[in-house]
Amino acid sequence: MSESEVRPRATLGSVAALAGVSIPTVSKVINEREDVAPATRKRVLEALRTAEYHPPGQRNALAPPRSPLVDVMVDSVTTAYYAEVMDGILDCAKSHGLEIVLSTTEQRRGPSGDLADRMQSQGRRGLILVTSRWSAREIKAAKKRGIAVVVIDPINPPGTGVASVGATNWAGGKAATEHLLGLGHTRIAFIGGPTSAECSQDREHGYVAALLERGIPISGEYVLAGTFDPATGRRGAAQLLALDSPPQAIFAASDSIALGVLAEAHARGVSIPEDLSVIGFDGTYISEQTSPQLTTVAQPLREMGRTAVRALTREMEGGKPDLTRVELATQLIIRSSTAPASP
Repeated sequence: MSESEVRPRATLGSVAALAGVSIPTVSKVINEREDVAPATRKRVLEALRTAEYHPPGQRNALAPPRSPLVDVMVDSVTTAYYAEVMDGILDCAKSHGLEIVLSTTEQRRGPSGDLADRMQSQGRRGLILVTSRWSAREIKAAKKRGIAVVVIDPINPPGTGVASVGATNWAGGKAATEHLLGLGHTRIAFIGGPTSAECSQDREHGYVAALLERGIPISGEYVLAGTFDPATGRRGAAQLLALDSPPQAIFAASDSIALGVLAEAHARGVSIPEDLSVIGFDGTYISEQTSPQLTTVAQPLREMGRTAVRALTREMEGGKPDLTRVELATQLIIRSSTAPASP
């Protein structure tokens, strides 16, 4: 072709003829649809390059592929728990070339099918739910549309075949209660999160197991539930401290609940730990910033986030998780909010 000649503009038809495929197949490759065989996709991409085809008004299929989009959905972004889990998610997502989109459950509510359709149309490849109130039906709708799903500390049972990441909550609950028993406390109360939350249930079961091993009966008035926030701790502490026989110690199922317990005790002139020992659960950075510093059962929150991303990546690549449930070890951290029982 001479310099004065103008090369004819490539069309879908000319690219299809060059690749030996149909026009719809070329369109699928341009729009990055996944229902094209790898060998066929490679042949079409080569034809697109040869023909120098550039789809008008569309993203060029020959351009470097964008990072896969992954939704991270949480109930709230206001607690230290979420901050530390997100730190692990973002750290691992970067090394896996994933782009994270953060939203709260209430921002994305709606019929499960509509929400899954919306996520699919927005190009989401994966979804990480962090203690989020998604039902098994909603998760199933997302997976049906090819969206990989991993759950961290599910509030609701996620359904069969769904990978979930958590910590050894039962063992951690037992260790927390045994620590208080070892200090001579026998009147020990428990303030949990939502009764439907598996992680809170397991912490409560560990608490019960430790008491029963010591032959201490479980008092119904000493076992309360709420949400994982300081308001639950304040209400629970107010109720417990008003009893005729108030507890000597309170095991809070999260550091956020424990913050509320500490605040209510301070408001009532109850000295920590002289009058009341308090222990939390999570091991977030706020446990070091309370006065007194909070004894807590630490979860490896950042590693939980990283583990969720690795499991999600395997599923996005067509693999299956090694285990549908991964539990990472907890660790009791003793600080100054617990002390021996008064004589």
